[in-house]
Amino acid sequence: MNAVDATGSPGSGHPLGTRRLRVAVLVKTNAGGMWLLPQVEELRHRGHEVTVVLPPGSGRLTDELERRGLEVLASPYDFTLGRSAPLGLLRLRALLRRMRPDVVQYHLIASAYAVRLATLGLPVRRVHMVAGPAYLESRLVRSVERFLWRLDDVLICGCRYASARYEELGCPPQRRPVAVYGVDTDSFSPDATGPDQRAKLRAELGIDQDAFLAVMISHVYPPKRLVHAGRGVKGHDVLLAAWRTFRRRQPDAHLLLVGGGWTAAGESYRRQLSERFGVPGDPGVTWVESVPDVRPCYAAADVSVSPSLCDGPGAAVEAGSMGVPSIVSAAGGLPEAVTERSGWVVPPGDPTALVDALGAAYRNWVGGTLTLRGRLARRHVLTSFDDLRAAAEVADIVEDVAARPH
Repeated sequence: MNAVDATGSPGSGHPLGTRRLRVAVLVKTNAGGMWLLPQVEELRHRGHEVTVVLPPGSGRLTDELERRGLEVLASPYDFTLGRSAPLGLLRLRALLRRMRPDVVQYHLIASAYAVRLATLGLPVRRVHMVAGPAYLESRLVRSVERFLWRLDDVLICGCRYASARYEELGCPPQRRPVAVYGVDTDSFSPDATGPDQRAKLRAELGIDQDAFLAVMISHVYPPKRLVHAGRGVKGHDVLLAAWRTFRRRQPDAHLLLVGGGWTAAGESYRRQLSERFGVPGDPGVTWVESVPDVRPCYAAADVSVSPSLCDGPGAAVEAGSMGVPSIVSAAGGLPEAVTERSGWVVPPGDPTALVDALGAAYRNWVGGTLTLRGRLARRHVLTSFDDLRAAAEVADIVEDVAARPH
Protein backbone atom coordinates (compact mmCIF):
# COMPACT_ATOMS: atom_id res chain seq x y z
CA MET A 1 0.00 0.00 0.00
CA ASN A 2 1.44 3.37 -1.00
CA ALA A 3 1.27 6.02 1.71
CA VAL A 4 -0.20 9.43 0.96
CA ASP A 5 -0.70 12.49 3.13
CA ALA A 6 -3.89 14.42 3.73
CA THR A 7 -3.49 16.21 0.41
CA GLY A 8 -2.86 13.04 -1.52
CA SER A 9 0.92 13.50 -1.75
CA PRO A 10 2.73 10.15 -1.86
CA GLY A 11 5.32 9.25 0.74
CA SER A 12 4.23 11.07 3.88
CA GLY A 13 2.41 8.07 5.34
CA HIS A 14 -1.02 9.53 6.14
CA PRO A 15 -3.74 7.90 4.00
CA LEU A 16 -6.59 9.95 2.64
CA GLY A 17 -9.74 9.62 4.68
CA THR A 18 -8.16 7.96 7.72
CA ARG A 19 -9.62 9.31 10.94
CA ARG A 20 -7.41 10.15 13.88
CA LEU A 21 -7.08 7.07 16.04
CA ARG A 22 -6.33 6.52 19.70
CA VAL A 23 -3.79 3.71 19.79
CA ALA A 24 -2.59 2.03 22.98
CA VAL A 25 0.64 0.08 22.58
CA LEU A 26 1.37 -2.43 25.31
CA VAL A 27 4.51 -4.50 25.92
CA LYS A 28 5.64 -6.38 29.01
CA THR A 29 9.15 -4.87 29.19
CA ASN A 30 10.43 -1.35 29.73
CA ALA A 31 14.04 -2.32 29.04
CA GLY A 32 13.93 -4.26 25.77
CA GLY A 33 11.52 -3.82 22.90
CA MET A 34 13.34 -0.93 21.24
CA TRP A 35 12.11 -2.32 17.94
CA LEU A 36 8.67 -0.79 18.53
CA LEU A 37 10.03 2.77 18.31
CA PRO A 38 9.73 3.12 14.50
CA GLN A 39 6.18 1.80 14.67
CA VAL A 40 4.93 4.25 17.27
CA GLU A 41 6.75 7.09 15.51
CA GLU A 42 5.04 6.20 12.23
CA LEU A 43 1.61 6.13 13.88
CA ARG A 44 2.29 9.51 15.49
CA HIS A 45 3.58 10.86 12.18
CA ARG A 46 0.25 9.94 10.61
CA GLY A 47 -1.53 12.06 13.21
CA HIS A 48 -2.72 9.33 15.54
CA GLU A 49 -2.69 9.65 19.33
CA VAL A 50 -0.30 7.01 20.68
CA THR A 51 0.10 6.00 24.32
CA VAL A 52 2.51 3.25 25.38
CA VAL A 53 1.73 1.13 28.45
CA LEU A 54 4.82 -0.43 30.06
CA PRO A 55 5.82 -1.90 33.41
CA PRO A 56 6.43 0.88 35.95
CA GLY A 57 9.83 2.36 36.64
CA SER A 58 12.73 3.54 34.58
CA GLY A 59 14.05 1.49 31.69
CA ARG A 60 15.79 1.97 28.39
CA LEU A 61 12.54 1.83 26.41
CA THR A 62 10.63 4.05 28.83
CA ASP A 63 13.42 6.63 28.84
CA GLU A 64 13.66 6.76 25.06
CA LEU A 65 9.91 7.05 24.56
CA GLU A 66 9.70 9.91 27.05
CA ARG A 67 12.70 11.59 25.45
CA ARG A 68 10.81 11.55 22.17
CA GLY A 69 7.76 13.11 23.79
CA LEU A 70 5.52 10.05 23.67
CA GLU A 71 3.09 9.41 26.50
CA VAL A 72 4.03 6.45 28.69
CA LEU A 73 1.72 5.00 31.33
CA ALA A 74 2.62 2.44 33.99
CA SER A 75 0.87 -0.89 33.65
CA PRO A 76 -1.02 -1.88 36.82
CA TYR A 77 -0.51 -5.55 35.89
CA ASP A 78 2.93 -7.15 36.16
CA PHE A 79 2.29 -9.86 33.52
CA THR A 80 2.78 -12.75 35.96
CA LEU A 81 0.39 -15.56 36.83
CA GLY A 82 0.48 -15.35 40.62
CA ARG A 83 -2.43 -14.89 43.00
CA SER A 84 -2.48 -11.17 42.24
CA ALA A 85 -3.10 -11.77 38.51
CA PRO A 86 -6.93 -11.41 38.58
CA LEU A 87 -6.72 -8.07 40.39
CA GLY A 88 -3.94 -6.88 38.09
CA LEU A 89 -5.96 -7.77 35.01
CA LEU A 90 -9.00 -5.92 36.38
CA ARG A 91 -6.84 -2.86 36.96
CA LEU A 92 -5.43 -3.10 33.46
CA ARG A 93 -8.96 -3.34 32.12
CA ALA A 94 -9.93 -0.23 34.08
CA LEU A 95 -6.93 1.63 32.69
CA LEU A 96 -7.76 0.71 29.11
CA ARG A 97 -11.41 1.66 29.61
CA ARG A 98 -10.31 5.11 30.80
CA MET A 99 -7.99 5.45 27.79
CA ARG A 100 -10.79 4.47 25.37
CA PRO A 101 -8.44 3.38 22.57
CA ASP A 102 -9.68 2.48 19.13
CA VAL A 103 -6.89 -0.07 18.81
CA VAL A 104 -4.68 -1.87 21.31
CA GLN A 105 -1.46 -3.12 19.76
CA TYR A 106 0.58 -5.53 21.85
CA HIS A 107 3.94 -7.25 21.53
CA LEU A 108 5.20 -10.47 23.19
CA ILE A 109 2.98 -13.35 24.21
CA ALA A 110 2.59 -12.39 27.88
CA SER A 111 1.29 -9.00 26.75
CA ALA A 112 -1.10 -10.75 24.37
CA TYR A 113 -2.60 -12.90 27.11
CA ALA A 114 -3.01 -9.84 29.32
CA VAL A 115 -4.70 -7.66 26.70
CA ARG A 116 -6.94 -10.42 25.38
CA LEU A 117 -8.32 -11.10 28.85
CA ALA A 118 -8.42 -7.48 30.02
CA THR A 119 -10.37 -6.27 26.97
CA LEU A 120 -13.00 -9.00 26.70
CA GLY A 121 -16.27 -7.33 25.77
CA LEU A 122 -14.71 -3.89 25.23
CA PRO A 123 -15.31 -2.09 21.91
CA VAL A 124 -11.66 -2.11 20.87
CA ARG A 125 -9.66 -3.61 18.04
CA ARG A 126 -6.86 -5.96 19.07
CA VAL A 127 -3.62 -6.13 17.06
CA HIS A 128 -1.15 -8.76 18.20
CA MET A 129 2.38 -8.13 16.86
CA VAL A 130 4.34 -11.39 17.02
CA ALA A 131 7.90 -10.38 17.87
CA GLY A 132 9.43 -13.84 18.17
CA PRO A 133 7.96 -17.25 17.42
CA ALA A 134 9.78 -19.24 20.12
CA TYR A 135 6.66 -19.61 22.29
CA LEU A 136 5.01 -21.54 19.46
CA GLU A 137 7.57 -24.32 19.95
CA SER A 138 5.74 -25.29 23.13
CA ARG A 139 3.02 -27.90 22.66
CA LEU A 140 1.12 -26.48 25.63
CA VAL A 141 1.24 -22.92 24.29
CA ARG A 142 0.20 -24.06 20.83
CA SER A 143 -2.82 -25.83 22.27
CA VAL A 144 -3.82 -22.62 24.06
CA GLU A 145 -3.12 -20.39 21.04
CA ARG A 146 -5.27 -22.62 18.85
CA PHE A 147 -8.23 -20.97 20.61
CA LEU A 148 -6.95 -17.63 21.93
CA TRP A 149 -5.67 -16.22 18.62
CA ARG A 150 -9.33 -15.82 17.73
CA LEU A 151 -9.51 -12.94 20.22
CA ASP A 152 -7.06 -10.98 18.05
CA ASP A 153 -8.54 -9.01 15.18
CA VAL A 154 -5.23 -9.50 13.41
CA LEU A 155 -1.87 -11.09 14.19
CA ILE A 156 0.95 -9.19 12.51
CA CYS A 157 3.65 -11.82 12.18
CA GLY A 158 7.24 -10.57 12.36
CA CYS A 159 8.40 -13.37 10.06
CA ARG A 160 6.93 -15.84 7.59
CA TYR A 161 7.70 -18.69 9.98
CA ALA A 162 5.33 -17.27 12.62
CA SER A 163 2.60 -16.83 10.03
CA ALA A 164 3.02 -20.46 8.94
CA ARG A 165 2.75 -21.67 12.55
CA TYR A 166 -0.51 -19.77 13.03
CA GLU A 167 -1.77 -21.22 9.76
CA GLU A 168 -1.33 -24.64 11.38
CA LEU A 169 -3.50 -23.40 14.25
CA GLY A 170 -6.34 -22.53 11.89
CA CYS A 171 -5.72 -18.80 11.44
CA PRO A 172 -6.79 -17.64 7.94
CA PRO A 173 -4.34 -15.66 5.73
CA GLN A 174 -6.12 -12.31 6.15
CA ARG A 175 -5.74 -12.55 9.94
CA ARG A 176 -1.95 -13.22 9.90
CA PRO A 177 -0.14 -10.79 7.56
CA VAL A 178 3.65 -10.55 7.74
CA ALA A 179 5.34 -7.26 8.59
CA VAL A 180 8.88 -7.47 9.91
CA TYR A 181 10.56 -5.72 12.80
CA GLY A 182 13.03 -3.76 10.72
CA VAL A 183 16.39 -2.16 11.35
CA ASP A 184 17.49 1.45 10.95
CA THR A 185 19.54 0.96 7.81
CA ASP A 186 21.02 4.45 8.06
CA SER A 187 22.25 3.98 11.61
CA PHE A 188 23.24 0.34 11.07
CA SER A 189 25.48 0.96 8.10
CA PRO A 190 29.08 0.04 7.23
CA ASP A 191 29.84 3.77 7.21
CA ALA A 192 28.07 4.65 10.47
CA THR A 193 30.83 3.79 12.94
CA GLY A 194 33.82 5.39 11.24
CA PRO A 195 36.74 3.81 9.36
CA ASP A 196 38.85 3.11 12.46
CA GLN A 197 36.19 1.40 14.58
CA ARG A 198 37.21 -2.13 13.55
CA ALA A 199 40.79 -1.69 14.67
CA LYS A 200 39.82 0.34 17.74
CA LEU A 201 37.43 -2.22 19.22
CA ARG A 202 39.80 -5.10 18.54
CA ALA A 203 42.57 -3.22 20.32
CA GLU A 204 40.31 -2.44 23.29
CA LEU A 205 39.33 -6.10 23.67
CA GLY A 206 42.80 -7.51 23.02
CA ILE A 207 41.77 -9.28 19.81
CA ASP A 208 44.46 -9.67 17.16
CA GLN A 209 43.98 -7.25 14.27
CA ASP A 210 44.62 -10.04 11.77
CA ALA A 211 42.31 -12.63 13.38
CA PHE A 212 39.25 -14.07 11.71
CA LEU A 213 36.57 -12.76 14.07
CA ALA A 214 33.15 -14.32 14.53
CA VAL A 215 30.61 -12.48 16.68
CA MET A 216 27.41 -13.56 18.41
CA ILE A 217 25.31 -10.74 19.83
CA SER A 218 22.51 -11.88 22.08
CA HIS A 219 21.31 -11.81 25.64
CA VAL A 220 21.57 -15.16 27.39
CA TYR A 221 18.10 -16.43 28.22
CA PRO A 222 17.66 -19.13 30.84
CA PRO A 223 16.42 -22.54 29.71
CA LYS A 224 12.65 -22.95 29.72
CA ARG A 225 11.06 -26.17 30.89
CA LEU A 226 8.34 -26.15 28.24
CA VAL A 227 10.52 -25.68 25.16
CA HIS A 228 13.65 -27.32 23.77
CA ALA A 229 14.07 -29.75 26.66
CA GLY A 230 15.37 -27.10 28.99
CA ARG A 231 18.11 -25.78 26.70
CA GLY A 232 18.88 -22.10 26.24
CA VAL A 233 16.94 -20.96 23.18
CA LYS A 234 19.70 -18.73 21.77
CA GLY A 235 22.08 -21.65 21.19
CA HIS A 236 25.15 -20.37 23.01
CA ASP A 237 25.99 -23.95 23.96
CA VAL A 238 25.86 -25.03 20.31
CA LEU A 239 28.27 -22.31 19.22
CA LEU A 240 30.70 -22.86 22.09
CA ALA A 241 30.80 -26.59 21.37
CA ALA A 242 31.41 -25.93 17.67
CA TRP A 243 34.04 -23.32 18.41
CA ARG A 244 36.23 -25.78 20.30
CA THR A 245 36.56 -27.91 17.17
CA PHE A 246 36.79 -25.05 14.73
CA ARG A 247 39.56 -23.22 16.56
CA ARG A 248 41.69 -26.35 16.78
CA ARG A 249 41.64 -26.26 12.98
CA GLN A 250 42.03 -22.48 12.68
CA PRO A 251 44.05 -21.10 15.59
CA ASP A 252 44.00 -17.60 14.07
CA ALA A 253 40.23 -17.39 14.69
CA HIS A 254 38.58 -15.57 17.57
CA LEU A 255 35.02 -15.61 18.94
CA LEU A 256 33.41 -12.53 20.44
CA LEU A 257 30.27 -13.10 22.50
CA VAL A 258 28.34 -9.94 23.37
CA GLY A 259 25.50 -10.09 25.87
CA GLY A 260 24.85 -10.70 29.53
CA GLY A 261 22.14 -12.77 31.11
CA TRP A 262 18.52 -11.72 30.73
CA THR A 263 17.30 -11.69 34.34
CA ALA A 264 19.20 -13.23 37.22
CA ALA A 265 18.38 -16.71 35.92
CA GLY A 266 19.86 -15.83 32.55
CA GLU A 267 23.04 -14.53 34.17
CA SER A 268 23.33 -17.70 36.21
CA TYR A 269 23.02 -19.75 33.02
CA ARG A 270 25.65 -17.56 31.33
CA ARG A 271 28.11 -18.27 34.14
CA GLN A 272 27.38 -21.99 33.88
CA LEU A 273 28.10 -21.93 30.15
CA SER A 274 31.28 -19.93 30.65
CA GLU A 275 32.59 -22.42 33.20
CA ARG A 276 31.43 -25.48 31.25
CA PHE A 277 33.29 -24.43 28.11
CA GLY A 278 36.31 -22.95 29.86
CA VAL A 279 35.78 -19.46 28.51
CA PRO A 280 37.76 -17.59 31.21
CA GLY A 281 40.95 -19.46 30.29
CA ASP A 282 40.41 -19.61 26.53
CA PRO A 283 42.47 -17.04 24.58
CA GLY A 284 40.26 -17.63 21.54
CA VAL A 285 37.01 -16.48 23.17
CA THR A 286 36.05 -13.07 24.55
CA TRP A 287 32.72 -12.69 26.33
CA VAL A 288 31.60 -9.17 27.25
CA GLU A 289 28.47 -7.94 28.98
CA SER A 290 25.68 -6.23 27.10
CA VAL A 291 26.74 -2.94 25.53
CA PRO A 292 24.64 0.17 24.76
CA ASP A 293 25.76 0.23 21.11
CA VAL A 294 26.41 -3.06 19.29
CA ARG A 295 27.45 -1.49 16.00
CA PRO A 296 31.19 -1.37 16.81
CA CYS A 297 31.02 -5.11 17.55
CA TYR A 298 29.64 -5.80 14.10
CA ALA A 299 32.15 -3.42 12.55
CA ALA A 300 34.98 -5.39 14.14
CA ALA A 301 33.65 -8.77 12.96
CA ASP A 302 34.08 -10.82 9.81
CA VAL A 303 30.99 -12.98 10.29
CA SER A 304 27.98 -12.99 12.62
CA VAL A 305 26.60 -16.22 14.07
CA SER A 306 22.99 -16.79 15.19
CA PRO A 307 22.69 -20.44 16.31
CA SER A 308 19.27 -20.11 17.98
CA LEU A 309 16.95 -23.08 18.40
CA CYS A 310 14.08 -20.75 17.49
CA ASP A 311 14.14 -17.02 16.84
CA GLY A 312 13.05 -14.15 14.67
CA PRO A 313 15.44 -12.68 12.08
CA GLY A 314 17.01 -10.57 14.86
CA ALA A 315 20.78 -10.16 14.97
CA ALA A 316 21.28 -11.44 11.43
CA VAL A 317 19.35 -8.42 10.15
CA GLU A 318 21.48 -6.00 12.16
CA ALA A 319 24.63 -7.73 10.97
CA GLY A 320 23.50 -7.68 7.36
CA SER A 321 22.65 -3.99 7.59
CA MET A 322 26.22 -3.43 8.80
CA GLY A 323 27.55 -5.34 5.79
CA VAL A 324 28.47 -8.45 7.78
CA PRO A 325 27.42 -11.89 6.48
CA SER A 326 25.75 -14.34 8.85
CA ILE A 327 25.63 -17.99 9.72
CA VAL A 328 22.15 -18.77 11.01
CA SER A 329 20.31 -21.88 12.11
CA ALA A 330 17.33 -23.14 10.14
CA ALA A 331 15.03 -22.16 12.97
CA GLY A 332 12.18 -19.71 13.21
CA GLY A 333 12.55 -16.64 11.02
CA LEU A 334 16.36 -16.69 10.92
CA PRO A 335 16.67 -18.17 7.40
CA GLU A 336 14.59 -15.24 6.11
CA ALA A 337 17.44 -12.88 7.09
CA VAL A 338 19.96 -14.37 4.66
CA THR A 339 20.14 -15.48 1.05
CA GLU A 340 22.20 -18.27 -0.45
CA ARG A 341 24.79 -15.71 -1.56
CA SER A 342 24.85 -13.59 1.61
CA GLY A 343 25.19 -16.21 4.34
CA TRP A 344 24.85 -19.80 5.47
CA VAL A 345 21.97 -21.77 7.01
CA VAL A 346 22.68 -24.80 9.22
CA PRO A 347 20.43 -27.25 11.07
CA PRO A 348 19.60 -26.03 14.60
CA GLY A 349 21.40 -27.66 17.49
CA ASP A 350 24.08 -29.19 15.23
CA PRO A 351 27.65 -28.23 16.25
CA THR A 352 29.18 -30.29 13.42
CA ALA A 353 27.20 -28.42 10.76
CA LEU A 354 28.11 -25.14 12.43
CA VAL A 355 31.81 -26.06 12.27
CA ASP A 356 31.44 -26.68 8.54
CA ALA A 357 29.76 -23.30 8.01
CA LEU A 358 32.44 -21.52 10.03
CA GLY A 359 34.99 -23.27 7.85
CA ALA A 360 33.25 -22.06 4.70
CA ALA A 361 33.19 -18.49 6.00
CA TYR A 362 36.87 -18.78 6.94
CA ARG A 363 37.78 -19.95 3.42
CA ASN A 364 35.84 -17.02 1.98
CA TRP A 365 37.76 -14.73 4.31
CA VAL A 366 41.10 -16.15 3.24
CA GLY A 367 40.09 -15.94 -0.41
CA GLY A 368 38.87 -12.36 -0.12
CA THR A 369 35.24 -13.07 -1.06
CA LEU A 370 33.65 -12.68 2.37
CA THR A 371 33.27 -8.94 1.87
CA LEU A 372 31.15 -9.60 -1.23
CA ARG A 373 28.80 -11.68 0.90
CA GLY A 374 28.63 -8.76 3.29
CA ARG A 375 27.62 -6.37 0.53
CA LEU A 376 24.93 -8.79 -0.62
CA ALA A 377 23.71 -9.11 2.98
CA ARG A 378 23.37 -5.33 3.14
CA ARG A 379 21.43 -5.32 -0.12
CA HIS A 380 19.02 -7.99 1.17
CA VAL A 381 18.34 -6.02 4.36
CA LEU A 382 17.74 -2.79 2.45
CA THR A 383 15.20 -4.60 0.28
CA SER A 384 13.37 -6.59 2.95
CA PHE A 385 14.07 -5.21 6.45
CA ASP A 386 14.24 -1.42 6.35
CA ASP A 387 12.54 -0.20 9.53
CA LEU A 388 10.70 2.76 8.00
CA ARG A 389 9.15 0.64 5.29
CA ALA A 390 8.25 -2.03 7.84
CA ALA A 391 6.72 0.51 10.23
CA ALA A 392 4.58 1.90 7.42
CA GLU A 393 3.27 -1.60 6.69
CA VAL A 394 2.34 -2.05 10.35
CA ALA A 395 0.59 1.32 10.46
CA ASP A 396 -1.35 0.45 7.31
CA ILE A 397 -2.62 -2.72 8.99
CA VAL A 398 -3.56 -0.87 12.19
CA GLU A 399 -5.54 1.69 10.20
CA ASP A 400 -7.24 -1.01 8.16
CA VAL A 401 -8.30 -2.91 11.29
CA ALA A 402 -9.63 0.27 12.91
CA ALA A 403 -11.74 1.01 9.82
CA ARG A 404 -13.57 -2.31 9.97
CA PRO A 405 -17.11 -2.22 11.36
CA HIS A 406 -17.57 -3.75 14.82
